Amino acid sequence: MKKTMKTASLIMAAVLTAMSLAACGSTAAPTKTETSAAETSASETAKTETTKAGETKAAETSKASGYKVAMVLDSSVSDGGWGASCYQAMVNAAKDSGWETVYTDNVATADFATVMTDYAELGYNLIFAPGNQYTDAVKQVAEEYPEINFALLNGTVETENITSILPDAKQIGYMAGALAGLMSKTNNIGFIGGMELDTTKAKLECYEKAAKKVNPDIKVSSAYAGSFSDTAKGKEIASSMVSTYDVDVMFGDASAVDTGAREALAGSEGRYDIGQPGDLGSADDKIIICSVVTDNAALLKACMKDVEADKFGGQTIYGDLGNGCLSIGTFSNAVPEDIQTQYKEIVDQIQAGTFIQ
Repeated sequence: MKKTMKTASLIMAAVLTAMSLAACGSTAAPTKTETSAAETSASETAKTETTKAGETKAAETSKASGYKVAMVLDSSVSDGGWGASCYQAMVNAAKDSGWETVYTDNVATADFATVMTDYAELGYNLIFAPGNQYTDAVKQVAEEYPEINFALLNGTVETENITSILPDAKQIGYMAGALAGLMSKTNNIGFIGGMELDTTKAKLECYEKAAKKVNPDIKVSSAYAGSFSDTAKGKEIASSMVSTYDVDVMFGDASAVDTGAREALAGSEGRYDIGQPGDLGSADDKIIICSVVTDNAALLKACMKDVEADKFGGQTIYGDLGNGCLSIGTFSNAVPEDIQTQYKEIVDQIQAGTFIQ
C-alpha cells in the first residue's frame, strides 16, 4: 500500500524536520534573506529560523500562492559553488512564482530519504534534489508518497511524480574544455569529479575532447574525490595536480570539493579555475577565469508551473545553449580579449553542433 498523509504523521514530521536540521548539521543560512515573490511586502517576508548556533533553516514565505518547495543538499548552501548556486536557483524560481522555500543542507547520504520523507509528510508540493546522487532516495520516497512531486537535477528518472531536470552535460564539458585548452600555458589541465556519475563522466569526456580540439598538445589529469562535501580533499587533489603535472587550469564537478581546489590554486601564480553552475567569478577574480552557467532557476520554474497546472511528472526538462539554459559567465581580466573572442565563436559552434561532430 502506498502511504497517504495522516494528521498524526504531520505532527511528528514537524518535530522530525526541526530535529533533522541539527542531526544533518545544517550550516548558517545566507546572510541576506530573500522574499518568495518580488512584490511581497515587508510584513510578508519570511524570517530565518535559528535553533542553535550553526543550525539554521532558511525559510522564505509568501502569501502569493500557498505552494511550497524544499531542497535537500549533501553539501552547504554557502559552499561558494554547486550548493550555493542550486540554492539560489531555488530561491530565484520561488521568488518569481510566489512559492515558499526551505532547505536542509549537509545531509549524509544515508539520511537523504529520511529528510525527504519529513518534507513529504509536511505536504511540500515539490522536493528539489540537486544531483544524480539523490536518485535512489527520490525514487523510494516518490513511490511512498505519490501525491508529492520531485524535481531531480541531472536525473534520468521519469515517473508520474518525478521530473528530471537535465542540463546538457556534453555542452558543459565542451564549453569548459575549450576555454581550458585556450588558456593553458603549460599544456596541462585538470578535472575533479565528486562521484563517477554518468553526467560527470560525460562532462569529463567532452572536456578532454574540446581541450584537445583547440590545443592538440594538451594533457588532462582527472580524479574523483568520492565526495561532494570534502573541501580538504579538493585542496589535496588540486595541489597534487599542480605540483606533479604542472596543471594550470582546472574544472570541477564536485560541489564543495571545487571550493577546496580553488583554495589550492590561490597559492600559486597563474593557476585558474572554471566555475559552474552559477556565474561564480567576476572581472577582478584572480582564480575563476569564467563560468559555465546553467539557468537551473528557469528549469525549476518550469517544474513549478507544471505543479500549479497539475501536469507535473513523466518527463525530462532539458537545458542547453539553444534554449538559453546554458551560457557563458563573466570573464576575468586574466582572459585576454582575443581568447574571449575566439572562445565565444567556439561556443556558437557548440550550440550549432559543428564544433565536434
